[in-house]
Amino acid sequence: MLVFAATGRLISAFARNKEVVMHYNGHEQEVRLLLPLGDQLISADSGGDVIVWDVQSGEVYLRLHFDPSTFDVSAMMHPSTYLNKVLLGSSQGALQLWNIKTSKLLFTFAGWSAGVTVLQQSPAVDVVGVGTATGRIIIHNIRLDETLMSFTQDWGPITSLSFRTDGPPIVASGSPQGHIAFWDLERHQLVTQHRHAHRTSIAGATFLQGEPILVTNGADNAIKVWIFDQEGGGARLLRIRQGHSAPPTTIHHHGNDGKNILSAGQDGTLQSFSTVHERFNKNLGHGSVNKKKEKKKKKGLTYEELRLPAITAFSSSVTRQSDWDGIVACHRDRLATTTWNYQRCTMGAHHLQPPGSRRGAIATAVDITSCGNFVVIGSSCGRVDVYNLQSGLHRGCYGDDEKAHNSVVRGIATDTLNQLTLTTGSDWLLKFWRFKSKKLEEEMKLNAAPASMKLHRESGMLALALDDFTLVVVDIETRRVVRKFAGHHGNINDMTFSPDGRWLVTVAMDCTIRAWDLPSGSLVDCFLVATAPVSVSLSPTGDFLATAHVDSLGLYLWTNKSLCGPVGLRPLPADYQPVVETLPGVTVEETEQEVNSEEEEDVYQSAEQLGAELVTLSLLPESRWKSLLHLDEIKKRNKPVAAPAAPAAAPFFLPTVPGLTPRFATQTQTEHETQSKVLNWGVLSQRSEFICTLESALTTGSFDQPLRLLKDCGPAALSVELNSLAPEGGGARELLLVFIQMIDSMLASGRDFDLAHAYLALFLKLHLRSLSQDAIAMEALNHLLSRLEKSWAELQASFDQSLCLLSYAKSALL
Repeated sequence: MLVFAATGRLISAFARNKEVVMHYNGHEQEVRLLLPLGDQLISADSGGDVIVWDVQSGEVYLRLHFDPSTFDVSAMMHPSTYLNKVLLGSSQGALQLWNIKTSKLLFTFAGWSAGVTVLQQSPAVDVVGVGTATGRIIIHNIRLDETLMSFTQDWGPITSLSFRTDGPPIVASGSPQGHIAFWDLERHQLVTQHRHAHRTSIAGATFLQGEPILVTNGADNAIKVWIFDQEGGGARLLRIRQGHSAPPTTIHHHGNDGKNILSAGQDGTLQSFSTVHERFNKNLGHGSVNKKKEKKKKKGLTYEELRLPAITAFSSSVTRQSDWDGIVACHRDRLATTTWNYQRCTMGAHHLQPPGSRRGAIATAVDITSCGNFVVIGSSCGRVDVYNLQSGLHRGCYGDDEKAHNSVVRGIATDTLNQLTLTTGSDWLLKFWRFKSKKLEEEMKLNAAPASMKLHRESGMLALALDDFTLVVVDIETRRVVRKFAGHHGNINDMTFSPDGRWLVTVAMDCTIRAWDLPSGSLVDCFLVATAPVSVSLSPTGDFLATAHVDSLGLYLWTNKSLCGPVGLRPLPADYQPVVETLPGVTVEETEQEVNSEEEEDVYQSAEQLGAELVTLSLLPESRWKSLLHLDEIKKRNKPVAAPAAPAAAPFFLPTVPGLTPRFATQTQTEHETQSKVLNWGVLSQRSEFICTLESALTTGSFDQPLRLLKDCGPAALSVELNSLAPEGGGARELLLVFIQMIDSMLASGRDFDLAHAYLALFLKLHLRSLSQDAIAMEALNHLLSRLEKSWAELQASFDQSLCLLSYAKSALL
């Protein structure tokens, strides 16, 4: 039911793999071993403390201390059928069997003069597998203290052991080189081996109970499932879930649906991550120098001789990816670029390298055209070359003397119609070239050397990040600088446009992620993260922002709040201090800070009225005020056809008379006859809360409280309250005048415009006859009439103007 994980000195219990339900805090050193055992959890740290925890309460059940110089605990195991027993292994080689219930040492094994790295229970009772730091595997009977057999692995220490339980007597051992060896316990020999099962050390290898399936994982951030269905006892890879084994450096969304993210990491692999589900992830693999040589790697060539270095920049296109390769990548310290096929998940057939290239030059920038037929590649020597993606042939280069710039090319972009090619270099120049004729049309001098460049093809906006930590946006149609942004305090690593071209999102080494609004030219969003982001990509649908960070293996997704609800985009001040956002997968203390920051987030509160000259409607439903003039018709329609009849049967609970003998209480005829059905006048003469607040509002001059009470009333209750204002209903003539003043104040403020008209209509329907005989009331009504006509005249002018503009937009030939 629970998953235990140790981070530093803290142990956490997770339910459903995401909710922390318990913390175990008591270690003074870093926890390195965990062993769940029934209702107890056993943990060992690097300082020699072994603690037995009660899982439910989180209390310490037992604490043992070992001297690391004499017995440094390096492995733990619970032998099967040994009740309350734990077998501890040490880096000095000795083993100890402890009873954790009585806290007694039962037996000490001398060991084999080598540090114990792994202890594993075998399918046979009393028999355990012991892995040592010298590569030796010992199958030992702990009941008789007798060694049954031993094997020796040539690849270094044993990192994991697992026994097969579905029939064949096989034990699997892992090594630090990523190899797995399979040993036959009956014939005492090596059966088979899997080299390079993982790129790093095998952290764990476990056979599933009763199945020919082995699950392995390693520090290369991969989990692999192997099935043993080959002849001779060999295994094949069944399933795999993996990420980057080194931090990713460049990420881009692939496709127009925004569901796949291409990522290139320092491990040299190119992978595709799905935002929908992990089963749609793809691994395009590691680039190789020559695919033909790769097939000969069994003849003495090593992996390092064939692998290409890490990808530094890449460009992808989905237009013609079903016909030929749609991804082109630049590699570290290499001039030749490689092509990749997304659909086949393999490296492509071409290595694109310019003819007669200068020695020592490397590829620095790449961009695929929108049609998917050509790719433009820039290099450190200033060359900008064009290649055909289908054939891989060189189609020319830009500039005189085959040099577009006199320095390193920092960025390349092509427009939507393949009319222009834009290049920029460390010589502070931005150049505009004709794509087909390769002639220079214009060049622009920048204020600093550009670090990178990004083009939004639909809007024609070109963003350049300069080395002085500023941003420049150039319109490629007018070829002028239209926006300048300053605010970052470190190198700008990457940037991306929103799908509509209104926002520019940038990330820098100052650990900030900023969103700039291009139409207003202001900063609208900014927040801090713990580690500096190195790459950013906004999905084509605008729903998720993906970021990659320094020394982080994962990709982080940020939700676009403007798609979930109304977000007020206000320009941030120049001295704005960004809020720190906590990344997922952190410690408990940082998680609590994240919750607090969300609670303290500044949520926009809409004003009750945007301007005094405007008219504001109430938020009440129409049923509360629209049916006030038709209450008589509604009551008449809802009147029951027949009077309610008394039930034929007696009630289930009959009233009883108190006493020792239980008797039912019956109402006598005299009591029934003497009970009066006429209400007392004192009950009717009691004034409601609305009338009391209306009288007090006359002295204070504020009608907010009586108006709030009327808003809480339904249509029927509202009619009763207005009827009670007249002297016949228990009110007074002054109350009628005060109500007219309340309506006048509502119209003067412009708030609750619909309620004011509905209340006034019902008020005149009930009391117009009595008001017409009062000169003071008529004067107040005439003043109210003039205010009504003035407000309606202003509204009518606004309506006429809007209707005129709307009819023109619908009928005019634009």
